[in-house]
This record gives sequence, C-alpha cells and structure tokens, in this order.
Amino acid sequence: MERTLEQINRLHQAGCDIVRLTVPDLESARAFGKIRRQSPLPLVADIHFDYKVALAVAEEGADKIRINPGNIGGPERVRAVADACRSRGIPIRIGVNGGSLERELLAKYGAPTAEALVESALGHIRLLEDCGFEDICVSLKSSDVGTNIQAYRLMHQRTDFPLHLGVTEAGTRYMGTLKSAAAFGALLLDGIGDTVRVSLTADPVEEVVAAKAILKALGLNEQGATLVSCPTCGRTRVDLIPIAEEVERRLAPLKSRITVAVMGCAVNGPGEAREADLGVACGIEEGLLFAKGQVLGKVPAGQIVDALCEQVRLLTGETV
Repeated sequence: MERTLEQINRLHQAGCDIVRLTVPDLESARAFGKIRRQSPLPLVADIHFDYKVALAVAEEGADKIRINPGNIGGPERVRAVADACRSRGIPIRIGVNGGSLERELLAKYGAPTAEALVESALGHIRLLEDCGFEDICVSLKSSDVGTNIQAYRLMHQRTDFPLHLGVTEAGTRYMGTLKSAAAFGALLLDGIGDTVRVSLTADPVEEVVAAKAILKALGLNEQGATLVSCPTCGRTRVDLIPIAEEVERRLAPLKSRITVAVMGCAVNGPGEAREADLGVACGIEEGLLFAKGQVLGKVPAGQIVDALCEQVRLLTGETV
C-alpha cells in the first residue's frame, strides 16, 4: 500500500489528474479503500469479471469504476453494480479493448476492427441503460493507430457519452508516445475525447509527462513552458543539441504558460522566433538574448542557459 501511495504522489507531482488502480480481488478492494482515503488524486478501480469486487470498491469510495457489464455475469449482477454506483454517484467506464473482444464479434468481423469495437461498446452500454444507469464514459482501445482513430470517430457519431482516449499496448517510451500523439492529435483536434491516457512500457510518471507534452503541442494544455528550437543548419556554429536539452530540462517544472526559443544562429534567430516570449540565438563566443523579437543583450557562450533561465525568472517569478 505504501509503495502505491508513493507512486500516486509522484504522479500527482508530475501533473496527473486521475489514477487507475487494478483491483483483482476483495482483499485488494479493502486496500483500495485505504489508499483512496490518503490519495491526493481521484482513483478509478479497474475491475475484471468479479461483480463482488465492484460492489466492494463502491463501498470503499471509488471515484469511478472501470468494468465491462457483459463480463460480470447475468442481468442481476449488472443491476447490482449499477445500483451501487448510482446510489453513490460513481460513474462507470466501459473499457473495450481490441485484444479481448467477444468471440462472436471476432467471428462476425474477422478481426478487432473499429466496427467491432464500437458494437462491443454499444452492447455493454445497453446493459447499463437497461438498468436505468447512464453515468457512463467509454474507451475503445486498439494497438493499431488507424483502427483506434476510426473507432473513436464512429463512437462519437453514434453516442454522446464522454470518451476516454488511449492506444493500448502502445509500446516503449519512444514508440508509445509517437503512436499516442498520432491518435490523440487526429481526435482531439476534431473535438473528440474528454480524458486521455498514454500507455507506455515505462514508469507511469513518463506516461503523464508524455500526455502533458502531447496536449501542449496541440494547444490544449495551458500550463507550463513550450520550447521552440531550430533543427540546425550550415549557419550553426555551436553544439545546439545539449543547450536545447538543458533548457528543456530546466523549464520542465515551470507552471507559467510561456514559450522559450533556443536558436542556432544570431542571423535569423530573433526573426524566426519573434513570437517567443523569450529566446536566445547562439553564436560561437556569445548568445543574443531576445524577447518577442526584440534584442535584450549579449551573454558569453558559457552563460547562455543560466542567462536565459534568469530572464524566465524575471518574467514569470519562478526559479528554473
């Protein structure tokens, strides 16, 4: 329990808004309740197959339950879970996954297609609606980006339920982030999606970092710094990569919404990055500091990062 709480606190510090915990049995449900009472973040209980576990976490104060009603037994069990959640104001997330579709849908469609994912989700929704329960959100996760996008678009056309975006089994930090960014970009810019989870084979904190970066790139995250840096060219006379990486590392904790540019030459730097709040154009012996395209002054090459970060402090009041 202590290690789970420690991880939740690290996620909180990284900017996470909600945490999902797997709850496989009744003993875990009791531990879930203890963790929930100490957690700084809302907790979703991830339940598979056992409706009694769902009832137990509802009693323990779950903020949301992730369960597929068609997998927990007959109508009376579905109604028991729906009633328990309704009486406590707990929403239910229906989580459809391409790797665990119903056999009859795989036989019908021949593969975990977008249409199969949507049909599965609609079937689970009907089971809850038959119980008079409509506080539902839905995820339709595939490891294939194209299938993922198509499934969410189809679901968006068919229902008004909130959609939780995610690419399942996306991979390691590098490839998983790329696949998530491709799917989220296509969907969020179309106005589809209410919550997101980047699924990585990595520390969960890396998932939060990746999600916030994707949202920032899409203009949907109003907090923190955005780094603009050039790809280098024949005019670059310094090793720009470590400078840009160090600035990015220093800016990571920043809360203020700000754009900072790190450019590779003093010829075009202030012009190309004139929209940046602050920036530096790097030369062989010195750097040219600028703000909104206006030159502030020169600093020695060895002081570029510190000088830029000092300007950030003066502008935002935050030390980086």
